[in-house]
Amino acid sequence: MKKKKLPIKISDFKVIVSEDYYYVDKTLFIKEIIDKGDKILLIPRPRRFGKTLNISMLKYFYDCCPQSSPANSDADKKLFSSLAIGKAGKDYLDKQGKYPVIFLSFRDIKELDWETCIDKLKQLIQDEYGKHYYLLKSKKLIPHEKDYFKQIIERKGSRSDYEKSLEKLLIFLNRHYGRRVVILIDEYDAPVHAGFNRNYYEEIINFMRNFLCGGLKDTDQYLEKSVITGIMRIAKESIFSGLNNPGVYTLLYKEFDDKFGFTEEEVEAMLGDFQVLDMYDRVREWYNGYRFGKRVVYNPWSIINFLGSEDKELKPYWVNTSDNKLVETLLSKGGRELKRELEQLIRGETIEKAIEDNIVLKDIPTDEDSLWSFLLQAGYLKQTSKRRDEVMERTYYALSIPNKEVRSTYTRIVQRYFTGKIENRQLEIMLKALIDGDVRLFEKILRKVVLAIFSYHDFSAEPEKVYHALTAGLLIWISNTHEVTSNRESGYGRYDIMIIPRDPAKTGYVIEFKAVDTEENETVETAAAAALKQIEEKKYETVLVERGVKTYKKLAIVFSGKDVYVKEG
Repeated sequence: MKKKKLPIKISDFKVIVSEDYYYVDKTLFIKEIIDKGDKILLIPRPRRFGKTLNISMLKYFYDCCPQSSPANSDADKKLFSSLAIGKAGKDYLDKQGKYPVIFLSFRDIKELDWETCIDKLKQLIQDEYGKHYYLLKSKKLIPHEKDYFKQIIERKGSRSDYEKSLEKLLIFLNRHYGRRVVILIDEYDAPVHAGFNRNYYEEIINFMRNFLCGGLKDTDQYLEKSVITGIMRIAKESIFSGLNNPGVYTLLYKEFDDKFGFTEEEVEAMLGDFQVLDMYDRVREWYNGYRFGKRVVYNPWSIINFLGSEDKELKPYWVNTSDNKLVETLLSKGGRELKRELEQLIRGETIEKAIEDNIVLKDIPTDEDSLWSFLLQAGYLKQTSKRRDEVMERTYYALSIPNKEVRSTYTRIVQRYFTGKIENRQLEIMLKALIDGDVRLFEKILRKVVLAIFSYHDFSAEPEKVYHALTAGLLIWISNTHEVTSNRESGYGRYDIMIIPRDPAKTGYVIEFKAVDTEENETVETAAAAALKQIEEKKYETVLVERGVKTYKKLAIVFSGKDVYVKEG
């Protein structure tokens, strides 16, 4: 069978279906939208998970405006005939092509300053009004309404005019057609994130609040449905204040859990169609792991780009498409506890945090719960289980990194943190020395790293954890050739750090940290001896032996303040 073209960077539903691109059928999303009693639905999902394609699909299904779109033609009605919604029944198909549609996508509005941003917003609104230019000839609009319409079309309206433009167009279309209107808004929060990063947050929040609430508040008599997508729900008091109970379905809910992203069954079918089913386990390791509701989901952007690559290369595709500046800034500015938790995540462990559906972006740098909620909803973490604390009236989720692709983002952040303080070449030499078994050179450069990165107050409490986090962070550089684990059971206890070579013929390491206890008159030599004795007695090397590693070293990393020593057993 001839393989179909992959819709890489194509998010127009009509183009994908009519031009015979490979399409994973998500048309029952339409049925779920119709079945929901909510007039207004906000469905946040991470970037590149099919939001724009699904909104485009809704547009072609609902639209009755031949002047603004060809969706009402017989040919376009047939777009759905062979898909799942075409078999859903008369109650659903009777709604096809019956409503005027307003469709606005904010996904490309990510400007550097407010002046350019408001100009792009006016252009977006102007373009949508332009699609309904026929309204200027409508007998249902009175002269001053047509004057307002011309002001928008000619970009001569005031800021207030543009803030009212969604409400006005809704009323105009409703009156012209004598039917209620469908409003579809894609990536509503893209300009808000840009405003947060570029210091025009208050301006964009005020505009979006007035624009959206004007069109969606108290407009039930004009509105059939409104579906809004974005990455997250910007807190109610910021944008959605005044709306009458919109239905909000984040990735924590079971609703629409299989309508964004690819399910395991869908990915298995795709790999089979493209004759790479033998790579399924590796693809799962790289791109699987997201949890929407209780369903496991793959990143669709990464799967499509992987299948479209010439040599079927497994590499980060999704993380290179989005601006990670905000994530990097938030994590790098965090305190010691945040860095410790970041290290846990990179090691493949879970952390438990309270998660909120509503997020105030400006609070993220100072509010830890908002940070973790942002990382989860933006796709940088996944939730695996939850518990409810009735006393605190909060819900706590177990969080971890979804897959290898996202882990690479955290790795880069840690790498930039270190390389900003010490030359990259020095780190490479240090880690090569460790891999090659040159413990003395490793010790020499480790001392330089500690002097460059830490101040004395970093060691005022629990100094072992400080060194532990530092070393685990540095070892990220060798994660492609070595598995680095921490605080896990082996033998008769828990080791601090273990380095397991992916090639069993290479050298492995067991590392134990020990702070010199000066109050007990302990010396570097006695502390190192105690650490090495612990490794020996607890038989920490057991896991290495079980993994077939025949050559391994036992290291004690001993420190007194900023002085650090490495002793080989």
